[in-house]
Amino acid sequence: QVTLWLKKIYGDAPIPQYEVNERTVDILYEVMECNEEREKDVTLLIEDMKDRTAKYEAETEYWQAILGESLGLSESSLSQEAIADLTDLVESAMELEVEDTSLTSFYSAISYMTSELYKTKSKNEEMELKLKTLTKKLTSALMMEKQLEEDIEKLKESQEAERAKAEIRSKNLKFLEDKSKDLKIKIKEAEDELLAMGLDQSLTHEALVKSSE
Repeated sequence: QVTLWLKKIYGDAPIPQYEVNERTVDILYEVMECNEEREKDVTLLIEDMKDRTAKYEAETEYWQAILGESLGLSESSLSQEAIADLTDLVESAMELEVEDTSLTSFYSAISYMTSELYKTKSKNEEMELKLKTLTKKLTSALMMEKQLEEDIEKLKESQEAERAKAEIRSKNLKFLEDKSKDLKIKIKEAEDELLAMGLDQSLTHEALVKSSE
C-alpha cells in the first residue's frame, strides 16, 4: 500500500531512497492515511463549491430572466452610474459576507462589524494602557538597577579604602609589636648588665613596676 501510494505521489519521478524497516513503513503509512483523509476533505469541499456555483448560476439566470422579461432590464440597458452602483452593492455584499442584498442583511452586517470594531478598539486601548504601565514599571526598574549598580560601585570603592586602611593599621601594629619586643629585649639586656655590675635587685624595671602596683 505504501509503495503504491508513493508511486501515485511521485508519478514518473523516481521515489527517493529510504531505509525500509518496520518503523519507516509505519510512519509512511500514517502519513499516507492523513494524506488520503485530506484528499477526501478537499474533494468534498470542491464538490460543495461546484454545487454552490451551479446554484448561484441558476439563480443568476432566473433573476436575469425576471428582470429582462418583467421589467425589461438588462446590463446593456443600464447607465454607467447604475452599473457602478450595482457593482458597489455586490462588492459590499461580498465584503460583509451577507446572504443577500436586502437592507436588513446590510444593517445586520454593519451593526455586527461596528460592534466588533468597538470591541477591537476597546481591546487596543486596554493593551495600550497595559503597555504604558509595563513601560513605566520597566523604566522604574531600570533606574533602580542603575542606582543599585552605582551603590555597589561606591560600596566596592569604600571597601577598598577600608581594606587599605586596615592593611596600614595592621602594618603599624606589627611594627609596634616588633618594636615593643625589641625594647623589652634591650631593657632585659640592660638590667642583666647592670645586675652584673652590682645594681640593687629592687631597682630593676620589673621590681619597680610591682612596687608601684
